[in-house]
Amino acid sequence: MAFREEFRPKTQRSLTWMGAPSVGPGLRPVQGVLRAPFATRFAPRMSEVLAASNRREPGSVARALIEGPALDGREREIDLAAADVVRLRIGGDFWAPRPNLEAGADLVVVKADSRLAAERGLALALDQASPERIIAWLPRRPWASRLGGDFARKGGRVLTGPADPWVVLDRVQAAAVAGDDDFGVLALLAGKAVHVVSPGALGGWGLAQDHPSIARRGERSLPQLAAAALIDGVRYFDPFSGRPIDYAAAIRQLGDWRRLVDQDRDLACLAGVAWWKRARVRRFLAPGVRQAPNFKQAGPCIARAKAAAGAVALWPSRAPAGLAEQARAAGVAIRRIEDGFVRSVGLGSDLLPPSSIVIDRRGIYYDAREPSDLEAILAEADFPPELQTRALALVARLRALGMTKYNLAGAGFQRPAAGRVVLVPGQVEDDQSVRLGGGEVKGNLDLVRRVRTFEPDAFLIYKPHPDVEAGNRVGAVPDAEVLAHADRIERQASMPALLDGVDAVHVLTSLTGFEALLRGREVVVHGQPFFCGWGLTRDLMAPARRTRRLNLAELAAGTLILYPRYLDPVTRTPCPPEVLVDRLAQARARPQTRVTLLRWMRRRFETLGGATGPGVPLRPSPDGP
Repeated sequence: MAFREEFRPKTQRSLTWMGAPSVGPGLRPVQGVLRAPFATRFAPRMSEVLAASNRREPGSVARALIEGPALDGREREIDLAAADVVRLRIGGDFWAPRPNLEAGADLVVVKADSRLAAERGLALALDQASPERIIAWLPRRPWASRLGGDFARKGGRVLTGPADPWVVLDRVQAAAVAGDDDFGVLALLAGKAVHVVSPGALGGWGLAQDHPSIARRGERSLPQLAAAALIDGVRYFDPFSGRPIDYAAAIRQLGDWRRLVDQDRDLACLAGVAWWKRARVRRFLAPGVRQAPNFKQAGPCIARAKAAAGAVALWPSRAPAGLAEQARAAGVAIRRIEDGFVRSVGLGSDLLPPSSIVIDRRGIYYDAREPSDLEAILAEADFPPELQTRALALVARLRALGMTKYNLAGAGFQRPAAGRVVLVPGQVEDDQSVRLGGGEVKGNLDLVRRVRTFEPDAFLIYKPHPDVEAGNRVGAVPDAEVLAHADRIERQASMPALLDGVDAVHVLTSLTGFEALLRGREVVVHGQPFFCGWGLTRDLMAPARRTRRLNLAELAAGTLILYPRYLDPVTRTPCPPEVLVDRLAQARARPQTRVTLLRWMRRRFETLGGATGPGVPLRPSPDGP
């Protein structure tokens, strides 16, 4: 496929940099210190350095140090990059399991992937500390098992396999590492004392205490190391398109992924996630919890979560009976999953899995009875100027593309000749947002009646909900009853066309109210949706606890950027909203031919056997999503 062929730079081209004219026997491309947690065969490598297979040809980081990175007034830029790595706790395998290390004073870690480095590091550490104060961090190899067993019998601590390096750095004061170990770079950036016990890029520069076998090569400063390891000796690629990016963009994306990893650390299991979207929902999760089992009964679910000292993520509308009550009684944390606000090309009721979800720790955004994570973000978060600028750019992109939650096709809208035009979007009457935030309004017909009372002289347009029109959900109202209060029932015009053509929108809890705000329309709210109560809507019953006044950029930033999760349907990795918007635009632009219809039907049947369709027809991979 042409798009994926552009993902990874050609191997030959990727190696013709930092003075390495060809692949050669002495160099090989590997990931750098800053690397992505999501590895799929559809995603490009995020960072690339040249590693030396022998000591005759230096790798790209070593070459940058040899050449002495010229700071050239970049000191502040480099210091900020290094500080961001430490502050965001990115670099190395930061998504790996959190090691269970007991607290101790002045601990030393020996991190080694070779027997030579391990033996030298342990000998050095034992000269300075008792075994009880030393952590031997070893790979899963036979020699390491024997060495670790001997060290444990002496009273030492042994850590085996991948682990979050920042948890280890939290516990130690010093580290002994091989010369090419990324952990040594992170330890130096974190201000730890470092001993280099075998040759490599780190040794010989006065940055660490070197083993006697390592020759002195000169003097380099910590900023020069940061420049070489994070900037000058590395190439970065956009993890969604494969295009070159700079280190700052890589750091921002890794920071987003780190937050996702930390949010999911204690997730033990799922509950109530429908079979047709289960595989998709798992892809929104951090590595390590993507195989979390889904339960249909409350008892086994709570038992699993309690045994793992973890949380349950449930889909509220399908959660097992009594699960929330049993979880509270057992002291098990609950998280709630729901579709996001830019979902897919097509309806969820047509079994199209979402490309955006939310996972809420407090409540859920449509339940006004209690605060949600979204409400907390809107009430408390800082919205710096750069975030607001990004949010407004995203809103402009959504408007330009005519995007809404489901991105359904439709006709244009011919506005009546004169007068005030008001839109009333229908809803699914048994939807959770209606039940929990609809107040005294009794369904779609009652809403239309109320709007007519509120707008006696307006031209009233009622648009039924697409799920209801498709016959998949509850809420249909006979046309004659609607037209006793409304002037028109609109079934053909697309929602973006309607929103661009009306003066105002009256909603109960419909997301259309939020989409109308993004398009600058007046919005009157009859229920308690998440977007009311912030000073942007005319509210008839907003929650009293919402007292902060927001501008549109702040509301959009919280709702579209900070709160939801998005999934790139091409690389199958969590992504920023801008990436998903571009993918959905590509999907929507593709013609729906008989072939795509047959493919959709085939996926529906394949799902019965455990496969799940990708949700958007984006050149699907041969083996499905």
